[in-house]
Amino acid sequence: MRTASELLNSAHQPFGSFEEYLDCYADGVGDVVNQYIQRGSHPDMDRYLYDPLLAYSKNGGKRHRPLIAFASCFAVGGNVDLATSAAAAIEHFHTAALIHDDIADKAELRRGEPCLHLTEGEGLAINMGDLALALAVGPVIDDPLLQDAQKIRVISELITMTRRTVEGQAMDIGWARDGRYDITPDDYLVMATHKTAHYSGAVPLAIGAIVGNGTEEQVQALREYGLRTGLAFQIQDDLLNLVGAEEATKKDFRSDITEGKRTLMVVHALQHLSGVQRARLVEILSSKERQPEVLAEAVELMRGAGSIDYARDYAEGLTDSTKGRLMEVVAPSSARDLLIGMADWFVKRLK
Repeated sequence: MRTASELLNSAHQPFGSFEEYLDCYADGVGDVVNQYIQRGSHPDMDRYLYDPLLAYSKNGGKRHRPLIAFASCFAVGGNVDLATSAAAAIEHFHTAALIHDDIADKAELRRGEPCLHLTEGEGLAINMGDLALALAVGPVIDDPLLQDAQKIRVISELITMTRRTVEGQAMDIGWARDGRYDITPDDYLVMATHKTAHYSGAVPLAIGAIVGNGTEEQVQALREYGLRTGLAFQIQDDLLNLVGAEEATKKDFRSDITEGKRTLMVVHALQHLSGVQRARLVEILSSKERQPEVLAEAVELMRGAGSIDYARDYAEGLTDSTKGRLMEVVAPSSARDLLIGMADWFVKRLK
């Protein structure tokens, strides 16, 4: 089985920018992650489960979660091979979350391809998501490189990560179901921190430091860094859905409006618009609207309320304010430089 050190053959050499790091290793990390998707004992298991899940996982994007786990492990002076199974587990959890999220949202595209529930049907897609969830624990349990105490701690992190993500998803879906327009920016920040920041930032960094035998101070500093940058990542993701020029070719452009998502821009706009303008935004968010000109109208309402700039400034403020503590407790290295660069990439991608 291929390990992280075999992939990162330039270990302890300068990695370049964070974006270069992702571009260089994303495909190789995909191979490492996907080796945990095994074959079935009957051909139909492959046809209806393993093969489509593997094909879906191969279209895996930037793979930033496993790669920041590796960088965190390097940053505390650890053996990156010990982070391989946990990094793969987090990425499989991400796959499960996307599959189930697309079903809940009735989404059509994921990374430029039809969603799995459209190509394979909802029942099989749910089942594939369930298998991906199993892969969010199994690789760690079976990892011969980890001590039992390390396995227990990593699995505890993964279980807590799963619970928090599901809590955030429940808030996100529930607000849309119940037609809630009383959501505040503080409510949004709780939801997004739970739904995204833990599994997209905090837990990969904390686990990398844990298996790398970092100090408790380092583990907690990296966790906090991941929480804040992970929240910035979600805010930027929401912004890209509305105003990202290249995003239109990669996923359902402005689908967050169609789905009535309570993003930071939406909740800010609802607090600052009044009268006819607020009523119009609520009308659009409630109507499952798909017409491009109407979606553009909603964006302009948010822009006019200052909500686009507010969200962008908030995300940039999160990343700018959190770098200092990381630099205090983690020694200078190319891996630490990567993690500092990660914060900027999270809020400037496709800006």
